[in-house]
Amino acid sequence: MYQRRDVLKLALGSVFAPAAIFDIFSPALAQEAPEAFDPAIVVDMARGLAAKPYKAPASDLPEPFANLTYEQYASIKHRPERAIWAVNETGFALEPLHRGNVFSTPMQLNIVADGHTRRVPYDPARYDLGKLTPPSEAREIGFSGVRILESVGGGKFRELGIFQGASVFRSQTAGQMPGVVARGLAIKTADPKGEEFPLFRALWIERPSVATKTLIIHAVLDSESVAGAYRFTIRPGDATIVDIECTLFPRVAMEHIGLAAMQAAYLYGPMDRRRGDDIRPGIYEATGLQILNGKDEWLWRPISNRDTLQISAFVDENPKGFGFLQRDRHFDRFQDDEQHWESKPSLWIEPLGEWGPGFVTLVEIPADSQINQNMIAYWRPKAPLAAGSEASFAYRQFWCWNPPERPPLATTRLSRSGRVPNAGSNAKRRRFLVEFSGETLKNAATANDVTVNLSASPGSISNMRKFPSAERGTYRVAFDIDAGGDGQSELRLLLEAQGKPISETWLYRWTT
Repeated sequence: MYQRRDVLKLALGSVFAPAAIFDIFSPALAQEAPEAFDPAIVVDMARGLAAKPYKAPASDLPEPFANLTYEQYASIKHRPERAIWAVNETGFALEPLHRGNVFSTPMQLNIVADGHTRRVPYDPARYDLGKLTPPSEAREIGFSGVRILESVGGGKFRELGIFQGASVFRSQTAGQMPGVVARGLAIKTADPKGEEFPLFRALWIERPSVATKTLIIHAVLDSESVAGAYRFTIRPGDATIVDIECTLFPRVAMEHIGLAAMQAAYLYGPMDRRRGDDIRPGIYEATGLQILNGKDEWLWRPISNRDTLQISAFVDENPKGFGFLQRDRHFDRFQDDEQHWESKPSLWIEPLGEWGPGFVTLVEIPADSQINQNMIAYWRPKAPLAAGSEASFAYRQFWCWNPPERPPLATTRLSRSGRVPNAGSNAKRRRFLVEFSGETLKNAATANDVTVNLSASPGSISNMRKFPSAERGTYRVAFDIDAGGDGQSELRLLLEAQGKPISETWLYRWTT
C-alpha cells in the first residue's frame, strides 16, 4: 500500500521541505523501479511546484550533441524497432525524441501500466546517430519530447502527433501533412515586455489497449508565472479528437494568459501577395480564423502576413468554438509537391463548460519565411488569475479536414485584395473581392432577394458590385475602400435575406 507523500518525495525531491530545490531531471531522483501511480499525483506535483520559486531546467548537453546544426540534428533517426510498444498490440507506439539544436530543454518521459509508472531511460542505442559518436560514458540526458504513432495494421504505423519544444504539441488525421500546432498555455503573447514560454517538464503516458483506441497522457507544465497539471485524452479517427483538462496554479497574478492557443504559418496568399515572388501562388497553413461566439454568431476572419504586428480581440462570453481552418483544399492554390499546404489540418476548439467573459485573440506577426508560424490565436479570459489561486479549464480539439460544427449558412469561399486600377499613388485605397458559397444562396431566386450589409470603420466604401450565381450557389461582392486620413479600417460584410443572416459574418482589418 503506497503513500502519496512517498511518491511525491521521489518525484519532487521532498517538495514539502522548505529548503528543497525541485529538479525533476536530476538522475538521483530517477525512478528506476516502477512506482504506484495515481493521476491526482500530477495535480499535487503541479501544486507543489507553484509553491516554490521557479527553477529552469538545465539545458546543457554533452558532446557531440551540445552544438548540433539543424542538419546534424535532423540526421538523428529513432530506430523503428526500438519504438515503445512497437511489437505490442496497443494500437500505438512511441518514439522518444533526442535532444539537440533548438530542442535542448529536457522533458522526462514516464510510462504508466497496471497502475505503476516507470521512467523511460535514455539509451543512445535507440537512435541511428549517423556520423555522430555517442559519449564514451553513459549519461542520463533525457529527451526533448515524444512522437506518437498510430497503428495502421500489418506492423505499420503513421505519425499521429508530437510533443516537443516548450508546451507545443500537434496532431493530424490520416492523409494530412503536419501544420498548425497547439500550445499548452500562452502567456503575455505579443506583450511589449516580452512573452513567457512555459514548458512541459514531464509526461506520464498510460499504456493503451487496442480495444479502447485511446491514448491518455498526463503532463506537468512549469514557467516563471505558473505551474499546471494537464490530462490529454487522444482518440484518432476521421478527425483526431483530443480532450484537454488543465488546472493552473499561478505563482503571481496573471492578467494575460491564452487558453487553447494555436499557431500557424502564413507567408502570402490571395489577401497579401507582397512576398509572393515564388513559383507557388500561395504559402499558408490556414486560410483564416473561424469563431462561433456565445450568441451563436458565426464569424470568419481571413488572416494575413502584415507589415506590422496586428492584434485583434473579439469580445465574447462563453464562446462555443474557434480555430484556424484551412479551407483551400485544392493543389492548384499552392502548387507545392513537397509541403502540400492543401493537406494541412484545421484545428477547431470546443470549450467544455462555461469560460465566462473574455476575448478570442488573434495575433498576426510579420514574417519573411514559411517556417515561421506567425499567426497565433487563443482565448484570453477577462478576469486575471490571482497568485496562489487554482483555476481549471477543459476543452476539446478537433484536428480535422472540416470542423464538426459548421455554419448552417453560406461560408466564405474566397477572399482577395489588390490595388485599385487608376488609383495612382493613393495607398489608402484598396479593392476587395469576397465570395460566399452555400445552399442558402441556391434558395435565393434573384440578386434582389439578398441584402449586402457592408461597413468600414473608419473609411468609405465605393464601387460595390454584386455577382450572384444560383447555379453555382455563390455570391460574390467586390468593393473599394478608402481609409481617408486613417491608416487602417475595420471591414464587416454580411449577406441577409428577409432580415435574417444567410452567410457567416466576414471581418477584416485593412492596414495601409
